[in-house]
Amino acid sequence: MPKWLATNQPDLFFEDNAVGRMKKEVWEASDEEIEGILAEYGMPPQGVEWGKPGSYIQTTIRHQLEAERRLNDVVIIPVGCTENHGQHLVSAADTLFASMIAEGVRRYTARRGRPVALALPPLNYGGHPYHHLGMPGTVVLREEVVRELLIDVMLGLWNDGFRKQIILNNHGQLWMLESALQEFQKRYQLPGIFRVIDWHRAVREFFRTTDRGGQWGTDFVHADESETSLGLYLFPEMVDMSYAVNTEGKSYLPDGHFDKSVDPFARPSNWSQGEGHFPIEIKATPEGVVGHAADAAAYKAKRPLAAILRYLTLFIDDVLAAFPPGTVPPTEEVTLRSAEEMEPYLREPMSEGWKPVYSLPAIGMRRS
Repeated sequence: MPKWLATNQPDLFFEDNAVGRMKKEVWEASDEEIEGILAEYGMPPQGVEWGKPGSYIQTTIRHQLEAERRLNDVVIIPVGCTENHGQHLVSAADTLFASMIAEGVRRYTARRGRPVALALPPLNYGGHPYHHLGMPGTVVLREEVVRELLIDVMLGLWNDGFRKQIILNNHGQLWMLESALQEFQKRYQLPGIFRVIDWHRAVREFFRTTDRGGQWGTDFVHADESETSLGLYLFPEMVDMSYAVNTEGKSYLPDGHFDKSVDPFARPSNWSQGEGHFPIEIKATPEGVVGHAADAAAYKAKRPLAAILRYLTLFIDDVLAAFPPGTVPPTEEVTLRSAEEMEPYLREPMSEGWKPVYSLPAIGMRRS
């Protein structure tokens, strides 16, 4: 039976394990201690690092990349979208959030001597729920395009020796990413660690409203108090608060059936498990904001960011402790392939005897 760690909130407990103890530590940290954590990750950042030499796989000189991979073969793949976030924010906001969090983790792990790898965001345009259709500034990819693009990116990174992959998401497309991960494994059956994570859900406790011991006036939805605060902290030059507005969503049903964006209430369904019970976005909230953007402030973003930075670091450490660089879970336990068959494909790319994964025979549900 799991043990629980009590907090200063009567309805908030953390599991008594490394993850729960980390969250409790961040929950109880003073403002000065939160500043200290963020500083360890180079926060606030000096802009996004998409074009910075040596930051992403695609911007790191090849021999340096290979040397770093021998120390840390985990890769974070930030994904986002192009989406209307109101008159006060930019449409790349979701992609920027995921990227700048990943970059903070890379800066921290680099200082410890084994930097995690980052892949440039493959989804600058993303998939969307139905109710986003028609919003100007929102560009919608078909779900099969999202899924197939991610599968191809995952395969290419695996072939390059990055066999532990974290897809870091900041957009309402989680089910498509989960589908990509599942289809990737059904199609190729490759040993490795593969994970999709909605970063704000991973640290949902830190988006609590004031009536539940948190610091937010409203629950996390879209382009609202939460996302605007994140923007003010991470990329203030791309936020114009003079255009920020407060709006209210509309529902045809009583409250309590469907949850908010980070599932704060543990309701029967999350927000993406239904349509038709509320108007589509362009009719209900044509402002592009669902929530109270005008109530945003940069300081509110600090504790959730500290929590996700610490959590991602913990997860990467746990993965590398279980499977040091160059190793993966046992082939014959996590796939229907044999260890003998996989041996040449699991060697370091371009080393003697290595074979590219694209020459691996198809089995199971792999398409021809």
